[in-house]
Amino acid sequence: MRTERNLTRLDRVFARLDREPERPAHIDVPKMSRHRVVLFAATLAFYLAIVWAVAITSWLVRFDWQVMFFRPYQQWPGIHAFLDYYVVLGQRGPTAVMVASWLGWRSWRQHTLRPLLTLGASLLLLNITVGAAKLGMGRLGPHYAITIGSNEMGLGGDIFPSGHTANAVVTWGILAYLASTPRARRWLSALSAVTSLGVGLTTVYLGTHWLSDVLLGWAAGLLILLALPWCEPLIARSEAGIFSLRDLWRARRGRTAPAPAPAPSPSPVGAPVMSPRPTVDGEVPARETVASRPSRAPVHLAPGPHTARSERTPVTPAGSRRPQHPDRPARAATAASARPLTGG
Repeated sequence: MRTERNLTRLDRVFARLDREPERPAHIDVPKMSRHRVVLFAATLAFYLAIVWAVAITSWLVRFDWQVMFFRPYQQWPGIHAFLDYYVVLGQRGPTAVMVASWLGWRSWRQHTLRPLLTLGASLLLLNITVGAAKLGMGRLGPHYAITIGSNEMGLGGDIFPSGHTANAVVTWGILAYLASTPRARRWLSALSAVTSLGVGLTTVYLGTHWLSDVLLGWAAGLLILLALPWCEPLIARSEAGIFSLRDLWRARRGRTAPAPAPAPSPSPVGAPVMSPRPTVDGEVPARETVASRPSRAPVHLAPGPHTARSERTPVTPAGSRRPQHPDRPARAATAASARPLTGG
């Protein structure tokens, strides 16, 4: 009895690299459910509460100053080198390149632009919302604080909320948002939450952000992820529009393709035409030349009367290739005999 070979983990990985023949029909698009709306409202309330607590210089601001004076980078200097690299997971450029590479492969494999368009929409929302909040509140960071105990807002800073934390939430959370199975979505959600919170605490350790900056950045990124289902209709229309432009470009390119060269004419003008004609015995001669109309004069000749070829005097150029007549002596020998001899 024939048995099939059990696929190893490596075989399954290489099988996943193959492109699917057509777009899968089971792609799950998250909806704005009641549960998601409740989470969005709760996160928005938390966001506004953090902003209000910092604006009125509440206990949260005093706690920020206590953490800053504690100087975690001096308390645990052994992990400083590791956290310098770990904080890169919250920087916009490196994380966007890594996640876009993965989502680009998924887009190519599944014949859809939705993963890349969703990432682009989330990063656009992140730049607009977090950037506007940073510039609007203008809070200074711990290294540039002026007055001890103040909230340092409205002084031209740009660290509230934390961009590293919000970017980590959105960039790694988009993988969970686009997961194809509920189990993968749960695991990726937990992983992105831990990663983003770790990035935020790393900025507090390095002294570049207040603790309240990290909390607000975490809430800002989560708001973007929760609001993405509202952007799904626009993403679908954008994908359809891009594919329509692609099809139109392909059709226009096919119409403007160069036409094939015409076949050469079997009997050009001025050439003799060969036409078979049966003889008396019914046999067909090999070929018979039929006179055609005379060809036109070349267009490069000057206007005026010209001498026909039959009326011209034949001129034999030097070094003619015609065979010599058997009764005629060679031209070189005749010339040598006719030359007079001179004495020395």
